[in-house]
Amino acid sequence: MTSLRQRKGSRGKDPPLAADLPSRQPGCCSDHHPENILHGDWSWGAIIWTSIGWSVSVGLGLLCCIYMATLHENDLWFSNIKEVEREISFRTECGLYYSYYKQMLQAPSIQQGLSELIHDNLTESKRTINLLQRMNIYQEVFLSVLYRLLPIQSYLEPVYFYIYTVFSLQAVYVIALYLTAWLLSGSWLAGTLTGVWYILNRVDTTRVEFTISLRENWSLPFLALQVTAITCYLRPQLTHLQQKVMVWLMYVTTFCFCLTWQFNQFILLVQALIIYTLDCTDFLTTSQVTTLYLVQVSSLLTVWLLQFCNSMILGSLVLSFIVAALFIRHCQPGLKTGSLLVRVSKVILHSTMVLLLTVTINYLAKKALQLRSDEHIFKFIKSKFALGPTRDFDASLYLCEEAFGVLPLDTLERMAGTLLVYPYVITLLLLGAMLLVAALHNLSRHKGASAEEKKGAVEGRVVALRPDLAYNLLHTLFYGLLAFSTMRMKYIWTGHMCAVAAYGVCGTELWTLLLNAVRCNSRTLLRLVRYGVPLVMIGCLYYKFWPRLMEELSELREFYDPDTVELMTWISTKTPKQAVFAGSMQLLAGIKLCTGRVLTNHPHYEDKDLRERTRQVYQVYARRSPEEVFDILRAAGADYVVLENSICYERRHRRGCRLRDLLDLANGHIMDGPGDNDPDLVPAGHPRFCEAVKADQAAYTALFTRTFQNKTFHVYRLKKKRKKSARSSPEPSGTQ
Repeated sequence: MTSLRQRKGSRGKDPPLAADLPSRQPGCCSDHHPENILHGDWSWGAIIWTSIGWSVSVGLGLLCCIYMATLHENDLWFSNIKEVEREISFRTECGLYYSYYKQMLQAPSIQQGLSELIHDNLTESKRTINLLQRMNIYQEVFLSVLYRLLPIQSYLEPVYFYIYTVFSLQAVYVIALYLTAWLLSGSWLAGTLTGVWYILNRVDTTRVEFTISLRENWSLPFLALQVTAITCYLRPQLTHLQQKVMVWLMYVTTFCFCLTWQFNQFILLVQALIIYTLDCTDFLTTSQVTTLYLVQVSSLLTVWLLQFCNSMILGSLVLSFIVAALFIRHCQPGLKTGSLLVRVSKVILHSTMVLLLTVTINYLAKKALQLRSDEHIFKFIKSKFALGPTRDFDASLYLCEEAFGVLPLDTLERMAGTLLVYPYVITLLLLGAMLLVAALHNLSRHKGASAEEKKGAVEGRVVALRPDLAYNLLHTLFYGLLAFSTMRMKYIWTGHMCAVAAYGVCGTELWTLLLNAVRCNSRTLLRLVRYGVPLVMIGCLYYKFWPRLMEELSELREFYDPDTVELMTWISTKTPKQAVFAGSMQLLAGIKLCTGRVLTNHPHYEDKDLRERTRQVYQVYARRSPEEVFDILRAAGADYVVLENSICYERRHRRGCRLRDLLDLANGHIMDGPGDNDPDLVPAGHPRFCEAVKADQAAYTALFTRTFQNKTFHVYRLKKKRKKSARSSPEPSGTQ
């Protein structure tokens, strides 16, 4: 369907571990740390170095923003294509989300626009749903209100206001990663290297240039900001006021992250597990653990209120886990006492109790709330690890997509080409060893030592690891495992991966270990390697990749999808405004955006009834009789059904993963083509509907009238009566 074509006229003693070192060393290795100003160092050197660091961060953020916007323009020639082509370029669910921004702008007033979203009867036929409750579209609402209020309508089109905002968030993302690396290493050169790596590894760090409206492009910048706030919060020597400021920053960024992505609960669950691990191994104090948990809970509950008490949030695993962890912790005051063996045994018992209580609370919550909206995610997880049925239609839709498979090895090969993987792996191994030694030391403390007492001794002990380093190490490990298991989740990991690798190159701790190992450690040599190595790496990356970036930016293409443009134009001009369309989720999202027609189903899959309706509507690609298909579509309220040749005759997926195969398996029918079939499958009693209806046989023409066709799409109108003798007025045809 959609394709890009070349644009015409294109430009073609025992060595001390890291924790022995002071957290700040003014005048030595951390003389331009961002905390210098906070701690009262108002010397000209500190002010100049900090100002340069902040300026570089903003410059890299703007560079990334401009780079992504330029790629988007060059790929589509966005500024010169028609409005309908611009809207078609918002693919799949991106088009659905953008349609609500467009709907809010077209509403007579803000109040009426909000009312239409709260009482929406266009997104799902024969149903009135609250879109603010069902979907995470507050960002579209906010932008539409802002566009109305700002005096920019005369010189900035709404679509550009939208996409420039998303690209600007990429600048925020880079700045957040930059600050995290700066805080960890004490050198803004680490932040610079982080930003450079993020841009050079664009293919694996973001997909914003071609999936602008995707929820992750809104939420991940806020997650990166939250990690920066947590990193700062866990650093020593913060005053009470600074800690309060950090807590509020953590809350605001966590809230924004949760508000903008429906999968927030699963990402926060991984983060809660990180906090739990740090708590069990004594890297955090009781107050820090409680604060971090409460930040997550308060953010989720605020979103729950804004989403009109969305039951998915109350029934989320992360809330159940936090409640269980805090309750069991309160009931086991002696958890952190005893010898190493006793402590390890207590941690195992404690974790078992937390797990059992989490499952119990979550089960009871879902029963009480009658929550089934997220069960498809758990079906997917069970099927992915061979713990559940393999023929489930919803789970198979995910499993058969490459994005939900394991991380391909060529991802690591690409990142190795930018010198990112090597320092990352070395940093991971060294920090992992330090973490293990520090955890064992923490667990073997003398009986009765409290976490608060341990906090005061952190800076003076040999095997202590800074809490902010420990958090970021587990963050990259846990989300790395998530990325390896599910490729789509790699975008959560790869950005932070850049920051961790940059810390390894520019940080004091690891270089101190290495220089001590070769017995040539000195302040001068340490400063030389900390500043010299990253500068050499940046120079090499510039020499190798700058010509490639310029060549990439000189490649000009244009949007080219005449069949879809023709379909949208025909629907807009030849069908009633209240007509209901059935078809694939991806196409219907575009139909809603481009034409405003009513849909039977759509790509936002977090609703059980919608998932069942989608499976039923997709029977047009199964082996079903025309009467059965007609009854299904009529039950969904459809007036028209759009059939796509790319689905009916699909070759993109292997046998067993084509949509028609998934439907055959779900219906108990033998699949098309050569290959094995399970013994319980039987031949279907009818031909495949999407193929047979095109033959214009009497059984089909009695129920369906072809009203439009081109090389890609066939549109059929459902007749009002099922009697073969019924007469119907001829439909305007767009056949070519």
